[in-house]
Amino acid sequence: MSSYIRVPAERLAPEVLQELLEEYASRDGTDYGPVELTLAEKTGNLRRQLQDADLCILFHLETQEWDLVSKEQAQSLLEE
Repeated sequence: MSSYIRVPAERLAPEVLQELLEEYASRDGTDYGPVELTLAEKTGNLRRQLQDADLCILFHLETQEWDLVSKEQAQSLLEE
């Protein structure tokens, strides 16, 4: 049985989703490429990827931590 559950973004309150996206976008190592993006641009990109189902929100039941992962990585983790 997987230790992860998928959390549909639409099940989160809008302000909770926004805080989640801002926290993720401000993590160390999330700046890639020659042009630095604003926090609003980063969260907008993440939101679009969630809407397009390219990203998934996973919650780890044992550690009580969440992460954004690619749909491929989510599928692999959920099958464990």
